[in-house]
Amino acid sequence: MSSIPASLPRTMTAIAITAPGGPDVLAPEERPLPVAQAGEILIKVAAAGINRPDVLQRMGLYPAPKGASDLPGLEVAGWIADIGPGVEGRSIGEAVTALVAGGGYAEYVKVDARHALPVPAGLSMAEAAALPETFFTVWSNVFDRVGLKAGERFLVHGGTSGIGTTAIQLAKAFGAEVFTTVGSEPKAEACRALGADHAINYNTHDFVDEIARLTGGEGVHVILDMVGGDYVEKNWQAAAVEGRICQIANLNGPAEQVNFNRLMIKRLVHTGSTLRPRDGAFKAAIAAALVEKVWPLIASGRIKPVMDSTFPLRQANEAHRRMESSGHIGKIVLTVD
Repeated sequence: MSSIPASLPRTMTAIAITAPGGPDVLAPEERPLPVAQAGEILIKVAAAGINRPDVLQRMGLYPAPKGASDLPGLEVAGWIADIGPGVEGRSIGEAVTALVAGGGYAEYVKVDARHALPVPAGLSMAEAAALPETFFTVWSNVFDRVGLKAGERFLVHGGTSGIGTTAIQLAKAFGAEVFTTVGSEPKAEACRALGADHAINYNTHDFVDEIARLTGGEGVHVILDMVGGDYVEKNWQAAAVEGRICQIANLNGPAEQVNFNRLMIKRLVHTGSTLRPRDGAFKAAIAAALVEKVWPLIASGRIKPVMDSTFPLRQANEAHRRMESSGHIGKIVLTVD
């Protein structure tokens, strides 16, 4: 449809970024209801996930891609409220969870219909909203981009983050030996409970030395890193010969100095990617792979979203404070009444 159905409101509450800055720049405001265009669906949002890119966008460091909403929010769960022209196989009222390019912090959001997945059986809407961003990211990078295989050793940094908890579970489910780094013993215990074989506290141990000890000096085959900075050089040290490293963020900033001799001698592959600007077909292919290979594991309870906390939509600023405290274990989610 090219106009708003009479059964839907004309406006909605959304959380806007009023100016670049800290959590308090997030504020509720009234916005026109989005209109589903060709190939799109309109979702009545029940819950929206919080992610590090939202924080960077709020700070003015990660602008929305051209054509995307200026509102933050990259993943939601809710019910289909309207269906645009050309969309088949969808129905009004269907429960879905979806990856969006922006606009998730709102009562309604429109999305490419191909990027909406069914809510797995047994999950609440808040849990479903915690799935898309991390599962799309981990599957695309760990399994598609650097090709983690059963029997290989896998390291993910920040094991209790949304990415970390997802990567640990997926890597373990598909047969890898899983290593992770954390900042405390309670976080290490949480990662082991999720299936990590080795959780290394970086405040008490050097992860390069520990990995060398645990692997007999062989190193790990695949590394997923969002830290950057001096971890780039350390990852090269921790990697096995012909290891593969995938960079998905640089929370510690760019690497100032690295020894490329190590890259050459070990024949390493260091690649990277960002998901948000990729085209619709690319994301649709990831969605199809997740429904086929991962959603059954979630429905069976073998893999689950790890939840830290929920906040009402209007308290998005408090949710951002929680994320920036780095005290969370798992996903932080906004809920919509």
